[in-house]
Amino acid sequence: MNLRGIDPRDTAWEQDHARYRVYFWDVPARTSHEYEILDDVDIDELLTWTTQHASEHGWTYTIYTATSDGDSPGLIRLAGVLGDPFS
Repeated sequence: MNLRGIDPRDTAWEQDHARYRVYFWDVPARTSHEYEILDDVDIDELLTWTTQHASEHGWTYTIYTATSDGDSPGLIRLAGVLGDPFS
């Protein structure tokens, strides 16, 4: 991990709550289960629930935050599987 100091004044805004999406990957069945989290939860609470739910089912997961780039919606990966879990 490569680190550098930053000036926290270099941003114009911040948001206290993110919109999260969780994708669970059932690799043997080659299927996924996608959810948007509707409550205002912090990432620690979401990670705890996600890892427990995935473990109970034998699945892997990816956690995203939903965002937009102008008019185009998108996702930013925060944790879990990187790339296509079925490849």
